[in-house]
Amino acid sequence: MKPEQRTPPAPAAAPLPGAAAPQPAAVTHYENFPVASLLCPAHLRPVIRAIYAFARTADDIADEGDATANQRLQDLAAFEADLRAIARGQPPSARWASVFLPLQGMLRRHQLPVALLTDLLSAFAQDVEKTRDAEGYADRQELLDYCRRSANPVGRLLLHLYGVNSAQALQESDAICTALQLANFWQDLSVDIPRNRHYLPRADCATHGACQSELLARQNTPENMRLIMESAAWARATMLRGAPLVHRLPGRMGWELRLVVQGGLRILDKVEALNGASLHTRPRLHAWDWCVMLGRAIAM
Repeated sequence: MKPEQRTPPAPAAAPLPGAAAPQPAAVTHYENFPVASLLCPAHLRPVIRAIYAFARTADDIADEGDATANQRLQDLAAFEADLRAIARGQPPSARWASVFLPLQGMLRRHQLPVALLTDLLSAFAQDVEKTRDAEGYADRQELLDYCRRSANPVGRLLLHLYGVNSAQALQESDAICTALQLANFWQDLSVDIPRNRHYLPRADCATHGACQSELLARQNTPENMRLIMESAAWARATMLRGAPLVHRLPGRMGWELRLVVQGGLRILDKVEALNGASLHTRPRLHAWDWCVMLGRAIAM
């Protein structure tokens, strides 16, 4: 993997006279994991919300509504053009100003690595293309490359904000973020497959004797059940490999990450408890689960 390239800080676009400073968009989507919670240091909440709004909006461009694949790809290209514009200190288009004006100030203030943000956009575009072509993933290596761009940049951006940059911390962060992404895949099988999208690698399907037509029909065959359970175990092992990072981050930062890790593990508990029935049921976190997560976080 090439080292990240840091983009020089760019000046933020000046607000109109008398106008209030732009604020990051509010978090409105259901999330399994904390987003800029009270455990996060107060001075970092605005930048985390700005990053979240950027990623959430781009993901919605790729996923939501009834736009064609070509329109989604054009919109993602326009979204990336706005990102590159604000990185150069230029104003964004009016279309996503509520996203990019707050982000522009945060790019300058925190010297955010723009390459990590463009990685996210490349992953969203790949999702659109694979859905359009009804193409899944050949093997785990291909899927991990997708996770490297779709999930790992978020953890690396957070470590950048916390001033943590050791190779070991970055590797553990990547493991946690990849595991969260995998957990989300196995959680969302009942939602994704009807939309002509799933992330179970073809090589894993072949290993377990799972038939693609039965999988796409969401049949609870023994082969499909074994495939999903093994996939959940893979995600769990990946998460546990990254979990020591919680002890490298001091204070509230470490506690925030403990809850994130436990949120991912709790979703995997629920996927495994369904024994393959996540093909039909999307497990969710409820109030009691947060109590379980908190207790486990304290015991880490």
